[in-house]
Amino acid sequence: MQSLLMILDLVLSVVWFFIIAHVIMSWLISFQVLNVRQQFVGQIWYGLNRILEPLYAPIRRILPPMGGLDLAPLVALLAIMAIRIVVSNNIGYMY
Repeated sequence: MQSLLMILDLVLSVVWFFIIAHVIMSWLISFQVLNVRQQFVGQIWYGLNRILEPLYAPIRRILPPMGGLDLAPLVALLAIMAIRIVVSNNIGYMY
């Protein structure tokens, strides 16, 4: 059981990293530091979008429109933190 929880923690850590990278890239693209027309940047950007859109879509349906401000990554990060806290606090009960 501990192995499954470690794998879950690893998956949550990877998703956390992807979300942080996506947020930073969106800021850099918005401030025109990065250009999506560059092949490498475009591939990373569209790859992250394809990975994270299934995670963001249900959150965006629940959140009200904020006028250009996307809070879906913040809610996803909070959900990941909550899952990690619940798993780490209850790991003793799973033996």
